[in-house]
Parts: sequence; C-alpha cells; structure tokens
Amino acid sequence: MDAGSAQSTPRYFRLSAFEIATSWVHGSLSAPPPPETAATPREALDDALRPALLRAPCFVSFSGGRDSSAILAAATALARREGHADPVPVTEIYPDVPDADEADWQRLVVEHLGLTEWVRLPIRGESDLLGDGARTSLLRRGVLWPPPFHVKDRLFETVTGGSILTGEGGDEVIGPRRTTPVTLLVRKRRRPRPELLAATAAALAPGPVRAFRVRRQMSGDAQQPWLRPAVARRHRRLLAADEGSEPLAWDRSLWWVRHRRAVDAVIANYSALGAEFDVAVGHPLLDTGFLAALTRFGGRWGFAGRTALMRILFADVLPDEILRRSSKASFDRAYMGEPTRAFARDWDGSGVDAALVDPETLRAGWLSDRPSTLSGTLLQQAWLAAQPSPPRGAA
Repeated sequence: MDAGSAQSTPRYFRLSAFEIATSWVHGSLSAPPPPETAATPREALDDALRPALLRAPCFVSFSGGRDSSAILAAATALARREGHADPVPVTEIYPDVPDADEADWQRLVVEHLGLTEWVRLPIRGESDLLGDGARTSLLRRGVLWPPPFHVKDRLFETVTGGSILTGEGGDEVIGPRRTTPVTLLVRKRRRPRPELLAATAAALAPGPVRAFRVRRQMSGDAQQPWLRPAVARRHRRLLAADEGSEPLAWDRSLWWVRHRRAVDAVIANYSALGAEFDVAVGHPLLDTGFLAALTRFGGRWGFAGRTALMRILFADVLPDEILRRSSKASFDRAYMGEPTRAFARDWDGSGVDAALVDPETLRAGWLSDRPSTLSGTLLQQAWLAAQPSPPRGAA
C-alpha cells in the first residue's frame, strides 16, 4: 500500500455491457512470477500492515468474520510490538437485518484483543443499493462493481485522512483451493470416504473436463434467470473456462487467484474510492509480498483447509473458536430492501440492454422476498438511466 496513492486521481474500473448484465468480471491478467522472498508469511503480512499503522489513524474494516478478525488481530499485535497506536476497528451494524448480526463474534474478538476504541456505525435504509447514499454516489460516479461500493461513503467519511485495512481476499487466499482434497487424501492420509475420493477425482481431472462440469452445474442452478439464453451460455462458458484454468499446485493456484481480473477490479475501485476521501486502503491478504511468502511456505501441496491455515497463521493472536468458525453473515437483505422494490414497482423496463436481459424477469426478482444481489449492477444501471442528468465521471 502506497500512502501517496491516496492523492492520485480516482480511476474506477468500468464494466462492459456484458459484465453489467452478468455482474462479473471474467478472465485473468498475465502474472509475473512471484518475487523472491526469505520472509515467513507473518513477517510478510507485517510488512503489508505496517504502512497503514504508520499513517495514523489506522482503521480496520471489521465485521467479526475470520478474515477481518485476523487482520485486526495481526495489526494490533504489530502495533504493540513496534510502538504504534492500536488500530481502530470500524464496524457497520445492521439492526434491522438479523442475518447480518455478528455482535457476539465482534465482542469476542475486541475483548480478546483488549481494544478500547471501536467505531460502530448503525446502518439502516442507507445500505440499500438504491438508498439515498447510493443514489448520490451513482450520480457522481456511475455504475461500479461490486454494487455495494455505492454505500461505502459513510465508512470512508469516518476514516478520512487516515488508513483502512480490509480482509478482502480471505476466502480465496486462506480458503480451500483446487488441490486441497488431493492434499487431504495423499499428504494428510485422511480416510478415503466417497466424498473425498470424488472431490480428489474432480480436482485431478483435465481443465476441459472441469470446465464442462462447471457449465453443467451452472445450467441447473438458474441463479440469473434474467439473462437471455445466449448471454447465459456465454457467461457460463467464461466462468467455466476461468475455473478450468486453475493450476493444480497450491502455490501456483494462490498466485493465479490474485491475478484474476475480478480481484483487480475490486482493488482498483477501493483505491479510487479511498483517493476521494484521502484514505490509504490496504488489503494485506492480497499483498504480493505476503502471497509470495505464503506460496513459498505452502509449496505445491498447501494446507488441509481454511481452519488449518488460520491456525498456522493466527493461533498466537486469536482464540481457536474464531479460527475454526464456519458460520458467516448474510447481507443480501441489507442491500435490497424497500427502495429497491419501490423502484421496481414503477419501472418501465428501460435503461437496461434488452438484448442481454429480460426486463420482466428482472422486475420479478427485485419484487421477490429474496432479490439476488447478482442483479444489483442492473438495478443501479436502470435507475441511473432514468435520471435527467448523466453521471459525472462515468466515462
């Protein structure tokens, strides 16, 4: 993280019409080899955390989940070891969304770390993808991905002038990779249960076979029924090609994850948003130095899974009940509530590309009890198109 980058001109990642319709950024960037390093993963993680601690006040976007808890704990340990001010957890709280309640987990972590400062931001209707804050952001910035970037202004206003660390990338970096079932069976000598044997066979299958299986599975899921058939087929084909290209070796797989275009888009948009508020944004779990050290440490086999790696990396700073936690909050209802339904009820179907999506199926989804956030980019595109003035900075 370069503190000076917070002064640069914001440059948001812009989606194509196809990417707006599918709400995904397909493909990978060309990846140089990982840099040589002799650092341990925790030493490299400290190197990724340190610039944020030096640009005080340092905040950590903290939900209570494993990834943000790990970043908060590691940053706190480093700050106390080197004499920096403690990082400050900043938490968005959703009182009206029970599925998003993480209060018990949050308190467990904060009390374990002995932190005395904790910023909690109650979020109600303003988290909706068409709430007042999102509409203001859309008019200023245009359509962004992922759509919740439009409801982050309050968070960034809170940390203006400082730095903020996130747990972005935890699922991809610390979670299981393609080779994990092979590692469990061959290296860890796990009992060869049918499900483990099946997962191992799937992992060892050639790329085209794995891509075919992904396409077949997606065809049965119908997660995005608003896509026109040809668009859905292309979307499935591209997603399957991405999944089929994952290397088998754990170290190469981890480096491959960091260079997916979707990851790059998220990082770019965080940086641009941070620049607007004079905030240096860091994602330590996606830091190239940390990933280089982790790939060197894990080698081709990697680890037995997410909990095993969490324990290796963070057992000295977090209680085991956090490290082995398997539950996760859901924020769908926080993002698509009454403002979404109100717009859908009066929407005339314009503003989206009808060659790519079916407007009536979209409307039905937005009016349903559980609208899919995968339609969030289309929702915001449709609303924006209905406004009298084009957004500034949308080009």
